[in-house]
Amino acid sequence: MSDLTRSYSLKRALVLPPLILHPFSDAAGPGRLVESSRASLMLQGLLPSGEFTQDELEVRLLEGRYCELRMLFYVGKDLLRWIEQCMDHVSGEAGLRERGYQFQSFAAYLVEHTPPKVVAKLKQWGVADYKAIFMRAIGLNCIFAGAPERELLSSEFIRHYYRYADHMYMCRQHATVFPELSKDEFEFDLFASGEYARMLEKEWES
Repeated sequence: MSDLTRSYSLKRALVLPPLILHPFSDAAGPGRLVESSRASLMLQGLLPSGEFTQDELEVRLLEGRYCELRMLFYVGKDLLRWIEQCMDHVSGEAGLRERGYQFQSFAAYLVEHTPPKVVAKLKQWGVADYKAIFMRAIGLNCIFAGAPERELLSSEFIRHYYRYADHMYMCRQHATVFPELSKDEFEFDLFASGEYARMLEKEWES
């Protein structure tokens, strides 16, 4: 094998499967999030509450938080699917399989060492605090096997769900000792599901 071929093979081995995110919001979702944010500010006295009662503002706040929780849960399903694909990918490569990478290895890489091109795309989508989103999305999937119904959750949990999700992510990460992925050795691409489908269609047509 020539040096050029060996270099090309190594580069291919270090390219992880693409992360594909599916739409996770219904038509009413953005409106509920805006109303929830405004209700939160009103409850803190940072905006005038107008004719809304305390109880009405609480309802709006919790509806928005529950909407956030569901959206993050479905993001987490895509993240867990990607992590499983990455683990399958490295298990098929002898040079990578022996390193003993685990679920936590890829979760930490995704959160802490997100490739610059992925960060740029997330910002293009308007996603600024992507680390918190990834952590909470994974954390919620540590708790729930399916998106929980509203009546099964306490108002206390919904109000502060993000704190519980953060802690659940850290609990899973600290559950075992794991080797970390080098941020300079691995890379992957990010696609919206519709974008990825169109890209595949073009490849098939050509």
